[in-house]
Amino acid sequence: MRNKFSNNHPIINLYKKKSITSKIVTQMLYGENFAILRRYGNWCKIKLHTDNYVGFIIEKKFAKPSKPTHKVSVLAAKVYEKPSDKAKQNKKLTFSSKICAKEKYGSFIKFENQWIKTKNLKPINYKDKNIFSKINLFKGIKYKWGGKNFNGLDCSALVQLFFNFNNKFCPRNTKDQLNYFKKKIKLQNIKKNDLIFWKGHVAIILSKNKLMHAYGPLKKVSIMNINYAIKRIEKTANLKVIGIRRTN
Repeated sequence: MRNKFSNNHPIINLYKKKSITSKIVTQMLYGENFAILRRYGNWCKIKLHTDNYVGFIIEKKFAKPSKPTHKVSVLAAKVYEKPSDKAKQNKKLTFSSKICAKEKYGSFIKFENQWIKTKNLKPINYKDKNIFSKINLFKGIKYKWGGKNFNGLDCSALVQLFFNFNNKFCPRNTKDQLNYFKKKIKLQNIKKNDLIFWKGHVAIILSKNKLMHAYGPLKKVSIMNINYAIKRIEKTANLKVIGIRRTN
């Protein structure tokens, strides 16, 4: 337990190397548990409990490992110093962040020494019948490589967030997601909640005709016609669809 911790900061970047100029490979959300594999001065090499992802972070003061009781179910939940709408707001927690509730006061729940509105939370064991039912929360959110929150995220994070929110495992990277979901689907049989993959890119199928993806060229999470997206990606990036997978 000595090297195991829980993240008590809203968002922490994981870097590929021990440098803030290195590529951000993913982000750790509030309430995620992790293990420190090795320390290098003020840097730590860590492994996330959520998906076994390994990266480097700047060392901070972290909490002991915890078993969360609730998770954030809105795009961004305000955090207050006191259980009042008029209280000072210090930060926001992004979708799928996890907290350990200590007490309830009116419409607020206390965690650590701060408060969050109950309406912005779900019990930790809550699951949506449709895993991507809240996907429109992220429509228009900025594309950001390695991002995983309301300020920006990438295509594979958009997929992973909703599996994690629903207490299901999903790898972080597109190539691993492609291999993890085993049921192969042909384009003519595509349906809601399928995933469509290109090399280094993934999109979520919303219907027979529409998909949603965090799309780099448009710099945001966008809804597109499926056939248009396939043609556009082939034309602009010279990439063809390499697989379609069923998620349920």
